[in-house]
Amino acid sequence: MAFLEVMGIYKNFGKTEVLKGIDFSLEKGEVLAIIGSSGSGKTTLLRCLNFLETPDSGCITLNKEVLFDGRQYKNMREDEIRKKRLHFGLVFQSFNLFPQYTALQNVKLAAELMIKDERKEIVAAKAQWTAALEEVNQEAQNLLIRVGLEDKMHNYPWELSGGQQQRVAIARALSMKPDILCFDEPTSALDPELTGEVLKVIKGLKSSDRTMIVVTHEMEFAKNVADKVIFMANGVIEEEGTPEQVFEHPKSPLTQAFLNKSFESI
Repeated sequence: MAFLEVMGIYKNFGKTEVLKGIDFSLEKGEVLAIIGSSGSGKTTLLRCLNFLETPDSGCITLNKEVLFDGRQYKNMREDEIRKKRLHFGLVFQSFNLFPQYTALQNVKLAAELMIKDERKEIVAAKAQWTAALEEVNQEAQNLLIRVGLEDKMHNYPWELSGGQQQRVAIARALSMKPDILCFDEPTSALDPELTGEVLKVIKGLKSSDRTMIVVTHEMEFAKNVADKVIFMANGVIEEEGTPEQVFEHPKSPLTQAFLNKSFESI
């Protein structure tokens, strides 16, 4: 059984069909690149995986645990949904940093809030409470160092470039130790120079035990970093395969037309 299995995901917004039966699987440690034109359903699929949108039907299984079953979802409590959401870390295209907090505070905020919510159960003594917060603080610092921002920890978002803000967002997503790290067009708001620094960080995160899903319009990045590529069109998976299969030997005329247009613009 694959690490992640997505089966029969449908999603409508009113009368508009956005996802029309999405099926794919992903092994642990693989990097999946999702490509396609605007409006093809890429971001909606990612938001369904992260429980930011609710599919109308289908099933999502992660590491043999059923996270979503359209037949039972209505009976799921909000706290259960929040726990399931923790399996996925999402980096948005628009950064979504809190402007009133420094880079370090942005990275550690979610983990600190989780400790505070659970302190009655897991941190009975004051010393343990203090140690837990210090561990979160140290981990946040280590993550900022990892993404090359050791000298920007105490800067506010408005003091950072777009590329630096996106690297803070990546560190924030990593701080929750998600099973799958997801990126939604992480470079779409950046100029070419800053795009390169963010893509370098994402490439550096690739390892045998880190599973990632990247919705991207950066074809060379997808070609060189992904283990598997999905091309979406009109709410369906039009083509799926290795980077060599999709980029060098596309079978679908829609894939061929999309790639020709994409590489012509480079």
